[in-house]
Amino acid sequence: MGKREDYIGWDEYFMGVAQLSGFRSKDPNTQVGCCIVSPDNKILSMGYNGLPKGCSDDDFPWNREGEILDETKYAYVTHAELNSILNFRGGTLEGASLYVSLFPCNECAKAIIQSGIKRVVFDSDKYEGTPGNRAAKRMFDAAGVEYVPYSRTGREIKIMI
Repeated sequence: MGKREDYIGWDEYFMGVAQLSGFRSKDPNTQVGCCIVSPDNKILSMGYNGLPKGCSDDDFPWNREGEILDETKYAYVTHAELNSILNFRGGTLEGASLYVSLFPCNECAKAIIQSGIKRVVFDSDKYEGTPGNRAAKRMFDAAGVEYVPYSRTGREIKIMI
């Protein structure tokens, strides 16, 4: 009997971890997950979009719109990519790959570049063509950070908890 042939590949595995991480988000509209991986395929860190440590999910707004910025989630929520970078407790992220369910914004692109991450694999590019999206791609191009869309396999993976 030979080895099993229907195992998942690395990209499928790491994007699955990113997607699963996104399920931790309390955001009622957008759940984003992220997984950072070393060049030798070891998971270095994970994160999801949410409030900083010590800030109760019940005490801050989750609204998308408001009269002023501090009435919306945008003043408080840390994006999954930045959370993953900040959650990292090892040595260096130099040369790492980042798997994320939504293409990074321009602010997260800055942190990705500064941390030394060299490859971004994204599932959705929902905001393609917006100013922030164009800025992120321009910075990635200038800094030599490769960004590639995740190629869905169509495989359904069920996790029973």
